[in-house]
Amino acid sequence: MNKSTYYVFFSNLSSPLRISIVEALKESPLSVSELSKKLKVEQSKLSHALSNLRCCNIVSVEQVGKKRVYSLNKETIEPILDLIDDHAKTFCSGECNGQCQK
Repeated sequence: MNKSTYYVFFSNLSSPLRISIVEALKESPLSVSELSKKLKVEQSKLSHALSNLRCCNIVSVEQVGKKRVYSLNKETIEPILDLIDDHAKTFCSGECNGQCQK
């Protein structure tokens, strides 16, 4: 694994919209129209963000009838998110707020 691999992976999670998509899909699989309503974002913006997330297999898509339903990668991404949640509970006790200064 090299630095560029980390860069590509974390770059895919660097946008607030993509993080919102990941958070929404952590709750349940959703179609683009359902994501659009839930996040109050235009479908075209969502489609572009979902395309980026699909490139690294952060999300996957399944055709269900006429809908394309997106879900998180259960094998790797969901465990990573659980690990991040555990880390935040243990080490980020409200002091960070996104701006650590040590």
